[in-house]
Amino acid sequence: MAFRTLIGTADLAAHLEDPQWITVDCRFQLADAAWGTREYLTSHIPGAVHAHLNDDLSGPLTGTNGRHPLPDPDVLIQTLTRLGISNGMQVVAYDQDNGMFASRLWWLLRWLGHEDVAVLDGGFRKWTAEHRPLAAGKDARPAGSLTGAPRREMTADVDEVAAIVARHDALLLDARAPERYRGDLEPIDREPGHIPGAVNHFFQRNVDEHGVFRSPEELRAALSEAMGSTPADRVVCYCGSGVTACQNLLAMEIAKLPGAKLYGGSWSEWSSDPRRPVERSTP
Repeated sequence: MAFRTLIGTADLAAHLEDPQWITVDCRFQLADAAWGTREYLTSHIPGAVHAHLNDDLSGPLTGTNGRHPLPDPDVLIQTLTRLGISNGMQVVAYDQDNGMFASRLWWLLRWLGHEDVAVLDGGFRKWTAEHRPLAAGKDARPAGSLTGAPRREMTADVDEVAAIVARHDALLLDARAPERYRGDLEPIDREPGHIPGAVNHFFQRNVDEHGVFRSPEELRAALSEAMGSTPADRVVCYCGSGVTACQNLLAMEIAKLPGAKLYGGSWSEWSSDPRRPVERSTP
């Protein structure tokens, strides 16, 4: 049985010794880029390898392409191969708890055509709360053999988003916190606000207080409230830098609302150019 959205801790625990499974630790903190690496070396799920959001799961910064631009596909394949991922493997990604960073790897692998990838529901927090086994130091796997090519239908670039703003022929779904979406504050990017016409679905609404995803029925109801009558394949998800939007995309898959796209540059790219329009809202 392949896992393609979420996987529970018990299912992962049963496959820790399976050579056709690989676990990837994606823990990260935006305020401290070295935190995830330190945490991994201190304690991680046995056999897990570590993927760094900035170094492994993002491309080079140009100053105008956002804070976590999508990596070059060929470079990404080399990185994933180095980690030990091969075609046909079941990949399990985990982070601290709510899947916001693990979902980035989940989405990237699907973008390359590798479908057998799932996010550990509840993440490292749930794993440790259940007193499951842990390891320290650095685990390594033999180099993998991964092939793939980017699925163009899964992304929208800045020009396509600008066309949506002009034509209103698709829905932009903003994953950021409501106060950032409204433009009450902007702690990171150049300009507060959101892309004109976008609606807000805060990614934290997809999980409970423990970081465990809500049921498919609950997710579908909440996402449908935000999307209205727009079909899922006419939705483009974005956030601050293209990371938490992937968690919304995962939630949509769980809710049986497939087909939405990712705007990888997200608000950090859009707002970098003062010529692009910005919208603000009142609470």
